[in-house]
Amino acid sequence: MGDVTTERIVSLGAGAAGLSGGTERYERGGGDELATQDMILNIGPQHPATHGVLRLRITLDGERIVSCEPVVGYMHRGAEKLFEVRDYRQIIMLANRHDWLSAFANELGVVLAVERMTGIEVPVRAVWARTLLAELNRVLNHLMFLGSYPLEVGAITPIFYAFRERETLQQVMEEISGGRMHYMFNRVGGLKEDLPAGWLGRVDAAIEAVARRLPEVEDLIFGNEIFRARTRGVGVLSADLVHSYGVSGPIARASGVDFDLRRDEPYLGYGELFGPGGPGRVVTRTEGDSFARFDVLRDQIHVSLDLARACVDRLRSLPPGPVNVRLPKILKAPEGQTYAWTESPLGLNGYYLVSRGEKTPWRLKLRSASFNNIAVLPELVPGCVVADLVAILGSLFFVVGDIDK
Repeated sequence: MGDVTTERIVSLGAGAAGLSGGTERYERGGGDELATQDMILNIGPQHPATHGVLRLRITLDGERIVSCEPVVGYMHRGAEKLFEVRDYRQIIMLANRHDWLSAFANELGVVLAVERMTGIEVPVRAVWARTLLAELNRVLNHLMFLGSYPLEVGAITPIFYAFRERETLQQVMEEISGGRMHYMFNRVGGLKEDLPAGWLGRVDAAIEAVARRLPEVEDLIFGNEIFRARTRGVGVLSADLVHSYGVSGPIARASGVDFDLRRDEPYLGYGELFGPGGPGRVVTRTEGDSFARFDVLRDQIHVSLDLARACVDRLRSLPPGPVNVRLPKILKAPEGQTYAWTESPLGLNGYYLVSRGEKTPWRLKLRSASFNNIAVLPELVPGCVVADLVAILGSLFFVVGDIDK
């Protein structure tokens, strides 16, 4: 009797059929045994297709994904614990950094929580300047993904156009704050300093330049048949999953969830901007696929540019005045707790502040948008092929620092 050859192969076969140990054996032809077996593949923790250091542990049946487990924590810096040993002025620096594409929005949420706890009323000029800078920061965030997402599915050119527009807006942001990524312009009680002379005119020019050239980027991407084929119907996210996982921002609205804090629980100047006659509108889609998420992101850029124009006009109509309030040398929040949340570029950011009457927070819990948004990934990719994984992953618009904190 001849030897029986046992061969273990990885193929698109019955390995994912729930067999014991993911392995199947059967006889073929002259009695040779073949075995199909699921393969475990690690993508990351250092992989160019992820926005930071993220690891995905995926189970493959050939090229088809059986399951996916995001493994996070490689960038964890313990920001929430560090909040407890920094005073209320210093924690702005820590909150600024977890989502490096939305630095102004991050620091804004912290100061809003502290101001609510301490009962500080911010001058009206600071309110509208904050609103303007928050929307410019939102455009900068979205432009990054507008360029990088096509890059992940094979389109190289759009990122150069997107960075041209980013640079136009970065110049005015850098002029007012002195920073290109970490602006550190918010302060408890207002802003670091007043707007430079002539700055509003330069903001106007930058907004108009970006709005005029944006269709070039859009035509380059949305007119591309390959891009549409790679994204339409891929990674469909239902509204039920959005609610189950706490997904928010452009990703949730692309699945038909019509929720935006700027309209539904307004803060800063958004009550006026999203009120009757205001330029604010909430962009939604119903398809819930990768293309819809990207389309919402694109449309939101136009909305934010309109909001920024309205903020510039409002600031021009205001009389000269302060942009911050005078604080005591040692700022202490009264004993108690509060929760502030903001509609950050990537979704809902929440700040749960607990004070025991000291100059440092007893607890400051950060609810970051990217953590919930990436948590839904295991629901989207089973059944997809590996090539679609990057398309789905990129359409979740996350920053790993925002996951790990």
